[in-house]
Amino acid sequence: MPVAEISFTDGASQPKTLASFSGKVVLLNIWATWCAPCRKEMPTLDRLQEKLGGRDFEVVALSMDRAGPDIVKKFYAETGVTHLALNIDSSAKAMFTLGAVGLPMTLLIDREGKEIGRLIGPAEWDSRDMVDFIRGRIAANRERK
Repeated sequence: MPVAEISFTDGASQPKTLASFSGKVVLLNIWATWCAPCRKEMPTLDRLQEKLGGRDFEVVALSMDRAGPDIVKKFYAETGVTHLALNIDSSAKAMFTLGAVGLPMTLLIDREGKEIGRLIGPAEWDSRDMVDFIRGRIAANRERK
């Protein structure tokens, strides 16, 4: 089923949507700087982006912080995040549109914008099993393209 369209801005305050990533498998992570499990999870997402990010795959970390991009930049610096782009929805509308019941929430989305799966709560995104699973989804999705 197609993921509902959501709007947000990047680190340069430019408007973005999920359609901006069309053609890639996307791991969309809804998070916030005040979310304790997110603090532990973000470095694993950063390492996943470092390992798999590129033409076929992107980790889209979408902050729900109302305070704006500066607090996210500070959080990235504090937690050593260097490979994730800054994306923010200070209205937090994406949480409601996507039906997030808590943070973090992560959706795996195929190249056509359809949800493959979702996880509520934190995960170790750079674990061998998770990387292999996502690699498999990227390869399977590439073959259908």
